[in-house]
Amino acid sequence: MEKLFLSVAAGALILSSCVSNPEGKKAETTDSVETTANVGAGNALPVDTSASELAWTGRKVSGQHHGTVKIKSGSLTVNNGQLTGGNFVVDLTTITNHDLDGEYKGKLEGHLKSADFFDVENHPEATFEITGVEPGAEAGVVKVSGNLTIRGVSKNITFDAHVQEATDTSVKATADFNIAREDWGVNYAGQADDLISKEINLKVTLVAGA
Repeated sequence: MEKLFLSVAAGALILSSCVSNPEGKKAETTDSVETTANVGAGNALPVDTSASELAWTGRKVSGQHHGTVKIKSGSLTVNNGQLTGGNFVVDLTTITNHDLDGEYKGKLEGHLKSADFFDVENHPEATFEITGVEPGAEAGVVKVSGNLTIRGVSKNITFDAHVQEATDTSVKATADFNIAREDWGVNYAGQADDLISKEINLKVTLVAGA
């Protein structure tokens, strides 16, 4: 009986640890850095917050959840048709879930805003500031580096961004990448039998114009 119990317990432990990360390439992550000299040269265009969006996806053993967070403000800088810099602010009080309804939706959104996750009461905003832009591996793609600040912790991340439009009066760019939440102090592991993935997928759409 004891061997059977240990076998069942071991099986449960293995099952609870089998949680995959959301689809997406993990952003390279280092300590925060200073902005390079060439960043920000050109025309600074305000972000259109009604057309811009930050979508998130997180996984756990039993499934996954996804939703959005509103972008509060920001700007993108363009010089001679090239993205050269920018920044944006995310309003974490607007964390919204899109796959649940009613009581369960409210509970998840409340939990994500709690100290277990983003501690919105003490850190209502997250920010991103571009520190470098380099040509990507193909046309229309650039490698963006920037300081991402969540819960008062700043880390520099690097990821590919697709620039769909870049003129002196308008910009549209998208990015799709993962971050390891523990790098920003989001350490909640989940239930023992329903662990949460260590990475979060973020899909960013930024539209800016004069």
